[in-house]
Amino acid sequence: MYRMTIQKQKGISLSSLLIWSLILILGAIFGMKLVPAYIEHAAIKKHLTAIVQDTNLQNADPNQIRLTFNKRAQVDNIKTISGQDIKIKRENGRTILSTKYTTKIPLASNVSLSIDFEATTD
Repeated sequence: MYRMTIQKQKGISLSSLLIWSLILILGAIFGMKLVPAYIEHAAIKKHLTAIVQDTNLQNADPNQIRLTFNKRAQVDNIKTISGQDIKIKRENGRTILSTKYTTKIPLASNVSLSIDFEATTD
C-alpha cells in the first residue's frame, strides 16, 4: 500500500489576497494625492533659493522680488502661493525669503487632509 504524505499547503488565500490588494490600492491612491503637494513645495523652495542667489536681485526692492517669484511660479504652475505671500527680510547684507502656507487635499467626499508647509532660504 502506498502511503501518501500530506503536505501543508503554502501560499496566500483569496481573502488575504483581496485584503492586501485593497491596502495597496488605498496606499497608492493616498500617495497619488499627496505627491503633487510635496512636488509643489519643492518647486517653491527651489524658486526662493534661486531668487536669493540671483546677483541681479541682491539689492532689488521687495516688489521686484515678488514680481520675479510670480513669473517663476507661472512657469511651474504654482497656484498655492503668490509673490504677496512671501516675507522678505534683510540681515547682514543677505536677503532671506520665507513663506508659510496650508494645502488642503480632498481625500473622499467630505474628508480632506490639511498640510502646513514652511519654506525659507538659508
